[in-house]
Amino acid sequence: METRTLLLTRPNLPVIKIAPPGSPWMEENMAASTTHPSSSPPLPSPEGSTKSKHQQNGTESPSASTPPPPSVTRLWRPVAQRNLRNQWSKLASYNQEWSSSSLSARSHATSLVNSYMNAMELGVLSDMPDIRKKACWKLFKQQVIVFQILCHSWDLHRRKLLSSYKDMVAVLVHMVNTSRSMRSFIKGTSSPLVQFSSFSEDKNDNGDGGGIPVYTFWSISSFEDLAYELVQMFRLELNLKRLLVVELLSISSDEVPINRVCWLDELYTGEFDDLFRVKVVENMLKDQLLQCSLSSKYLNYYLFEWQVYLTTWLAEVNIDTYRVDEIFATVGEEMHVSLT
Repeated sequence: METRTLLLTRPNLPVIKIAPPGSPWMEENMAASTTHPSSSPPLPSPEGSTKSKHQQNGTESPSASTPPPPSVTRLWRPVAQRNLRNQWSKLASYNQEWSSSSLSARSHATSLVNSYMNAMELGVLSDMPDIRKKACWKLFKQQVIVFQILCHSWDLHRRKLLSSYKDMVAVLVHMVNTSRSMRSFIKGTSSPLVQFSSFSEDKNDNGDGGGIPVYTFWSISSFEDLAYELVQMFRLELNLKRLLVVELLSISSDEVPINRVCWLDELYTGEFDDLFRVKVVENMLKDQLLQCSLSSKYLNYYLFEWQVYLTTWLAEVNIDTYRVDEIFATVGEEMHVSLT
């Protein structure tokens, strides 16, 4: 059996490197994490480069093809327009699916963290009458957690969190495939009828109509550049969210010990194949393994850390929502359709 070693690029964000509450290091880095990101790059100009970011990264042909004859161009343009509308409509739909799956996962992660209230040392609060009972009952009434069967409860939320994460990976796979399907290639050049397909049958045909504008101003490569920028945000965010999932799945306690989850563990069957498709993983040496696990000994200390994880998850720090909205709005304006 072939052995494949890999390293999932672990994001290096200060917001998830936790220090005890109130420490100077923590205050400094929390302040840095709230700094607004730099201004977004400009949208492509009408005279944009004929080499898209896909081409620059080696996923497409290295240069624009020679413009086809006018008779073929007249047939190619409506086909290309229809294909672009379909692909960008899919991207808009996947954007909504991502948001839904992310919120669902965050809810399950919150429930998982809340389920450890029974195992927590409450410190000075333990002197208050029935404080644990009241807190648990409040969470129960909100349908956040069922405390009567801790083992079943924790396993349930772990599985739901993992299921939502799997949905997010699937969304990114679809987004990547869609971003790579924006070109329309001439099919069957020997046939008297001009037909088109989503893959090339001629090495001289790049599927971009020779770099001509598809609608009013933009060439195929301009649309691809924006799709690449969009997908890259979600790719980075998925990398971060996988780290958070690994950390949350590693939560343990004396009552219900669990198998520790390692950064290089496959979280579900086929996950590594999916991550390779979207280029979230890289081939590296096995000895660069990074283990992520929490011990019940530090349960109370890590409660603060878990809350930061939940906040980080909700913030989606790698996704500039204003830029995402701007991309969809501007692309929709160029294509004369609404993508929101």
